Amino acid sequence: MLEVRNLRSGYGATEVLHAVSLTVKAGQSVCIIGANGAGKTTLLRTLAGLIRPTAGRILLAGEEIVALSTSARLARGLALVPEGRRVFAPMTVEENLEMGAFRRLWPRRDRGVAQDLAMVFELFPRLQERRRQAAGLLSGGEQQMLAIGRALMGRPRLLLLDEPSMGLAPRVVQEIFATIRRLNAEGMSILLAEQNANMALRSAAHGYVLAEGEIVRADAGAVLMRDAGVRAAYLGL
Repeated sequence: MLEVRNLRSGYGATEVLHAVSLTVKAGQSVCIIGANGAGKTTLLRTLAGLIRPTAGRILLAGEEIVALSTSARLARGLALVPEGRRVFAPMTVEENLEMGAFRRLWPRRDRGVAQDLAMVFELFPRLQERRRQAAGLLSGGEQQMLAIGRALMGRPRLLLLDEPSMGLAPRVVQEIFATIRRLNAEGMSILLAEQNANMALRSAAHGYVLAEGEIVRADAGAVLMRDAGVRAAYLGL
């Protein structure tokens, strides 16, 4: 589904990612763990097309997408749930969700949009209860649900999630990760960048450890959970 080869990226003259390579197989859930500042957000923003890499390749379903715009990547099935949720605060919940399907709303509304709305509301019943409410008035957990739902409205084949547990209460984190596991069980490919290594590794088949812009460890999620170095550095054990 996704192949990243020797990717270098950053901001201006500052290189943040140093020859990063990783793979997400179709239907697989993969996590990237690392400390704050390791480069996780830079990696996902580069994959989504928000940052142009200085070197390396990004292949989605075998197609090179480095030169494609963010909207073109979305059209090919790659969607990002950004760090900090980034909902459109003045707009209603339903309007935010429809923005996720903007390619299918103009110039003519696709009938499938209503079906996708129903799917998101089934996944997150609280969003249906608040569908006419301004997104800025939602709780942090509800905004995270909305950000995930908005990405799903684009019918992605690969879902990128950047720190979905950030700033959320433990109970809400459990709920969000249960949803992520459900989406993966239903066949969606997922790449998750997360500082909560315990939750991430428990939810992913495979994991990568990113440190100072480099992949320093890669293995099955269950194996990384037992790794002494990973446990000491990221699990507090």
